[in-house]
Amino acid sequence: MAPPPPLPSLLLLPLLSLLSTAAPTIASTTLPLYRHLPHVAETAHHHPLSRLAAASLARASHLRRPAHHKRQAGTASATASTTALYPHSYGGYAFTASLGTPPQPLPVLLDTGSHLTWVPCTSNYQCRNCPTAAVPTFHPRNSSSSRLVGCRNPSCLWVHSAARLAGSNCTTGAVCPPYAVVYGSGSTGGLLIADTLRAPGRAVRNFVVGCSLVSVHQPPSGLAGFGRGAPSVPAQLGITKFSYCLLSRRFDDNAAVSGSLVLGDGGGGRAGGMQYIPLVKSAAGDKQPYAVYYYLALTGVTVGGKAVRLPERAFSANAAGAGGAIVDSGTTFTYLDPTVFQPVAEAVIAAVGGRYKRSKEAEDGLGLRPCFALPQGAKSMALPELSLHFKGGAEMQLPLENYFVVAGRAPVPGGDAAAPGAAEAICLAVVTDLGGADGGAGDVGGGPAIILGSFQLQNYYVEYDLEKERLGFRRQPCAASS
Repeated sequence: MAPPPPLPSLLLLPLLSLLSTAAPTIASTTLPLYRHLPHVAETAHHHPLSRLAAASLARASHLRRPAHHKRQAGTASATASTTALYPHSYGGYAFTASLGTPPQPLPVLLDTGSHLTWVPCTSNYQCRNCPTAAVPTFHPRNSSSSRLVGCRNPSCLWVHSAARLAGSNCTTGAVCPPYAVVYGSGSTGGLLIADTLRAPGRAVRNFVVGCSLVSVHQPPSGLAGFGRGAPSVPAQLGITKFSYCLLSRRFDDNAAVSGSLVLGDGGGGRAGGMQYIPLVKSAAGDKQPYAVYYYLALTGVTVGGKAVRLPERAFSANAAGAGGAIVDSGTTFTYLDPTVFQPVAEAVIAAVGGRYKRSKEAEDGLGLRPCFALPQGAKSMALPELSLHFKGGAEMQLPLENYFVVAGRAPVPGGDAAAPGAAEAICLAVVTDLGGADGGAGDVGGGPAIILGSFQLQNYYVEYDLEKERLGFRRQPCAASS
């Protein structure tokens, strides 16, 4: 991924005069939440699942790279507050945050794989190769509590190294230099600002957020970082617990229902039926970006009730940050590196036992595999169970709809639409690096070997207990009427 284009100086200079230093006290407020994401329609040449598989793989490549973040610090606690989460076309989940005085509501994507929060900012915001021209934008000039973060503010070290600041003529009153953050499929850049953030039931002054001026290939909304580290939403809000319930994908793009995000202890974990997994730290320690991730103590995977023989890298990360399993709300389809994917895929194929034909058309057109053709006239298929096992005895027995996806009639590679009468297919909703799916070497370098994505966790209540260093989960319907 090439770095983002230089931030236009004509945008930076006006921004300095748009932001004020006032920070009045604001009462806590509960605000309604809504979806503000565009529909991604299927076309003759691009099946939405192929876009999703590619995006999931790009995200995985980004998370496994050793240099794409920067961070650290935290503050005061409050009572739990609940907000709605909306899925979008097999993509991420969004909720609404309100920033500024008076509050400006903005949709942001929930991302547990990063920890800097940023929003499209100013009327001059530019988003290149983005899916829509209608971008909800934050306007600092309309907020009496907005101020630029100075280069001597400790939060400037969240996006720059001390050496970088030492060489940038960082004097008293100087602004923190522009940041640039690179993601799997794009990038964003701008200036750090501090303003009042409002979530239902609370108001936090001096919340540090990225005021992005230029983005490349980003969603038409901002991003809320819920990973480990001082810049994250939990750290800046001073909460030690948050949870979410991810709405089923069958409600995609339906604004009438939502899942939920709970900031603080909402008591959901005490309702019974919870299983807990220890959160473990990467052997890479504080080495970035691995210190941001939530690593899970995985002990095994079973397919059709039989244990899959997996390499050691599936269970723990080494000192260089290679291996281990993490959970990431920003990844859609779970990623398995080739050394893990190959035995899992072979176990699925063996469990199917030749009952169904492989669909090469779907596999080549979508980037998912294995895919099995739906027999003509069939209303159902007998497919193997898939379960994840964790330290302490917790077992996540995934429902079929969380790890197989109906692919429909996939476009033929090369740009032609699927032939009339082409069979529908059912595909394993897991991605791996090119080459690894059929035994090639693929990319087995640094970074997590397993990235548990949101598709696998739909209709799960998931609780992050940061104080006790554990992740809880429970299957339950997540649909709530808005």
